Amino acid sequence: MTIKFVEPLGRAWARTKAALFKPFDLHKWFVVGFSAFLAGLMEAANGGGGSRFSKHGSFGDFIHFPRTSWLWLTEHPGWAVAIVFAVLVGIAVIVVLTWVSSRGVFMFLDSVVRDRVEIAAPWREYQKEGNSLFLWRVLLGIATFAVFGLIISYVFVKGGALYDAGLEPNLPVGFLIGVGLFALALLLVWGFIVLFLKDFVSPLMYRDRISCSEAWTRFLRVFGKHPFHFIGYGFVIFLGMIAFAVAVVIAGLATCCIGWLVLVVPYLSTVATLPVWYTYRAFSLEFLAQFGPEFDALRRPEPGRDAGPAVPAAPAA
Repeated sequence: MTIKFVEPLGRAWARTKAALFKPFDLHKWFVVGFSAFLAGLMEAANGGGGSRFSKHGSFGDFIHFPRTSWLWLTEHPGWAVAIVFAVLVGIAVIVVLTWVSSRGVFMFLDSVVRDRVEIAAPWREYQKEGNSLFLWRVLLGIATFAVFGLIISYVFVKGGALYDAGLEPNLPVGFLIGVGLFALALLLVWGFIVLFLKDFVSPLMYRDRISCSEAWTRFLRVFGKHPFHFIGYGFVIFLGMIAFAVAVVIAGLATCCIGWLVLVVPYLSTVATLPVWYTYRAFSLEFLAQFGPEFDALRRPEPGRDAGPAVPAAPAA
């Protein structure tokens, strides 16, 4: 099996041109852009003294921050209640946005696969899959919060003990660097989990109308056989996002920052850059389809359904 990167990208761009530019329909851009906007709600669109610290330096202030904050909250109960209330409201908002975004993932998938310009129908049709994805994302969020919360707690507890023991000032810096590298490794693993969930697991859920857990099982089975191809895909997406960011900066400067004004409004920015997100979504589907017909979510028409716009063959890489 030969897994390619350029040819799937070419087919994805051909699909984007067929769907968005032949013909150009502004109404379609706004409707499909709304689905893309919902799907991406929870994504990130996220001194001179050197390394030396003293008992009265910034490291001591930093490492004792939790203790200082706790003492301040106990002395100001009104602020403590207000902060707890704000945190609970923030959590509620995040949960609601995650639920809406989970449904939006399948709405946007449906728009790309079937070339449909609808909102209400796919919102209702993929309720079960959306709720399954929502539950999995919530559990992933809780696990992420717990893991990184433990790391942060360890930094403050262990770092505070090192500082209070009066060790050489360079030692806490080495400790923080070690913990930072470990956290960075975990962050990289977390990033791949989120990427695979969005780009590969959700299309399997969409294709076969299965739960998120079952889709993960199927994906991990093929991932175990081709891990480096999927990791390579992740780095391709990372480089693509860097190129996109550079293009946005250049476009903003070329228009005397006027173009950036559009990008400030989340929904309008999604519509304005819709070809990028459409191609990205189609690329993940085209890439996944290379691993066998059972992973092809693009060319599996359902009874009475259209498999999507005709896509001309992409030039050889």
